[in-house]
Amino acid sequence: MDHLRLNVELLRKRVPNLTVAAAAIGLRPATVSNLCTGKIPLARAEVRTLVTLADLAECTVDDLIIRGSDAEMLETGIKVIDLFAPLTRGGTIGFVARPGMGQLVVLAEIFHRMNLSGFETFFLQPKEDAVGLSDVINETKHVCHSIEEAFEKMGNKSKQTIFLAADRQMVLTGEIYDLIEKLKDAGVTPTTMLVDLRGEAVDEQDPFGPLDTLLQFDAELVSRKIYPAINPLHSTSVLIEGAKLLKVQLHTQQQAKKILRRYRELRFLGTERIPASERETYHKGLRLEAYFTQPFLITEPFTKKKGVSVSTQATVTDVQRILKGEMDDVDLETLFYVGELKK
Repeated sequence: MDHLRLNVELLRKRVPNLTVAAAAIGLRPATVSNLCTGKIPLARAEVRTLVTLADLAECTVDDLIIRGSDAEMLETGIKVIDLFAPLTRGGTIGFVARPGMGQLVVLAEIFHRMNLSGFETFFLQPKEDAVGLSDVINETKHVCHSIEEAFEKMGNKSKQTIFLAADRQMVLTGEIYDLIEKLKDAGVTPTTMLVDLRGEAVDEQDPFGPLDTLLQFDAELVSRKIYPAINPLHSTSVLIEGAKLLKVQLHTQQQAKKILRRYRELRFLGTERIPASERETYHKGLRLEAYFTQPFLITEPFTKKKGVSVSTQATVTDVQRILKGEMDDVDLETLFYVGELKK
């Protein structure tokens, strides 16, 4: 059963607004989403749920169950993403943020880094404008103005790794999933990034449907000028949920998440009310939060800070050093907006 998974591609093709449709017939949207991402193993799925999903997609239960393959991580060099919510090659990534939280800067930075790695980047330009949209356009090799144009440009690139970005409005119409299916039929499997320019996704449950990676942006981090403002507690990936990474990475991620969760709870108590027994946790959380800030390559002209890329292995090692207390006596300010920690 460990090698079996839902045929999410078929579900998306047959039922574009999957979680909404599932709720309408009595299934819990969270259950459906967790089954699709692998957070709930297929072995734990109720037969009734699978039968209902098959009826919804007008297929057999056998059609819904396929033998899964090992997911492959795409390293970005962005510390908070690679440790807490790694991208999956050929997967779907959803950005959940309100306008002004920096989601388009993060998208543009990822595109910039993928371009440097020789990947092909495509952006389906939305009809409406947004602050930061020009950053994405400037970092995209191929800007497309229609689904037809996108398919024409991508359809003959089966031997290349494709990054495709689109606005959530194309999710709501189902156009983006139709395009992905057509591309897969042509032998092209894009890594798809979905953003929400209107900021409506923040207020909805499973706003993009099933995702392989969720990047949740945080207003509280933005208010304190901590960037990238990606919430490490609410962001996740099937690579984490499905334990598809090295054990040391998973263990380090889990430890860091535990400290950060408690640190956030302690922050709202106020420093004067933090119990003596919790102060070590609080100070480790401060240092982890500072460490996960990072200067971007595309923002060098504005911040005057040299953009950095940090390997996942280096990130894991650095986080372990913080967790072990090796950075306890280091000035907190020296941990902000740096790359790999100095030995």
